[in-house]
Amino acid sequence: MDEEILLKLEQRLGRLHARQRLGIEMDHELQIFGGGINFFHIENWYSVHSVIRNALKLAGLYGRGCRNAESILVRHNEVGFKGLPPSFDGFTILHISDMHVDMNEGAMRRLVELVGDLHYDLCVLTGDYRGKTFGPFEATLDGIARVRAHLMGTVYGVLGNHDTIQMVPGLEAMGIRMLLNECEAILRGDQPIYLAGIDDAHYFRVDNIEKAGSGIPEGAVSILLSHTPEIYRQAAHAGFNLLLSGHTHGGQICLPGSIPITLDSVLPRRMGAGPWRYRDMLGYTSVGAGSCIVPVRLNCPPEITLHHLRRR
Repeated sequence: MDEEILLKLEQRLGRLHARQRLGIEMDHELQIFGGGINFFHIENWYSVHSVIRNALKLAGLYGRGCRNAESILVRHNEVGFKGLPPSFDGFTILHISDMHVDMNEGAMRRLVELVGDLHYDLCVLTGDYRGKTFGPFEATLDGIARVRAHLMGTVYGVLGNHDTIQMVPGLEAMGIRMLLNECEAILRGDQPIYLAGIDDAHYFRVDNIEKAGSGIPEGAVSILLSHTPEIYRQAAHAGFNLLLSGHTHGGQICLPGSIPITLDSVLPRRMGAGPWRYRDMLGYTSVGAGSCIVPVRLNCPPEITLHHLRRR
């Protein structure tokens, strides 16, 4: 553990939070069974990754899947709110998730090309910056820095189940405000909406929605960033208007018709990709810009999303 990073984390999070998070990471690192919301974690079973890769090659699907993984789409999502302040009508949020930057350089080059031509007011990143779930992260920070250089304005982020808390000082040094069970007011003139973010809820289970939302006034429009949508019930009952998440990859390798074989998540399948609603809360699950386990996509193209806020 780098002592300089530890010092920065203790200054940023407090001694107890920093050491607790680091300790949980060490306890959970490389677990295939147990830990997290799911019992089985295929992303940590590295011996099976080559099996999947070779099976796709034998089926003649690997090359096409690799090309698909670099064909990132720009999607648009209209979000209507009651009580949205007038100055935020038309406010646009660029949502990027699951980059896994060190898994596929071609996809990241395409991502950089796309974001340079987009117009938006705020950018949010919903975790999984790293390809692996353990080990060195310097290459990840270098890759994120190349993407960040092409993102305009303010950028907020949360951590995913592939990310270590040790990345936070580096991410914030490049101008990404990480929300670790925290909330910030986004202002236009004197009118606010509130953006909150929680730490990873899927694997490390270090999320705290109550803490993240404690500073949001009753009745204010609020948006929650979470790597995983699996906390949709907690978020809805906490009064959030919109949940932005990723993690599922939409299945990544899907049957025709974008039918996922697995979502690696405990939630209704309708919430596994794209827009959805639960009670009074709207949600959007990004299928991600990158790929996990193998740099392949079938019947599930990668995406970045522009969310357009509208008064309803």
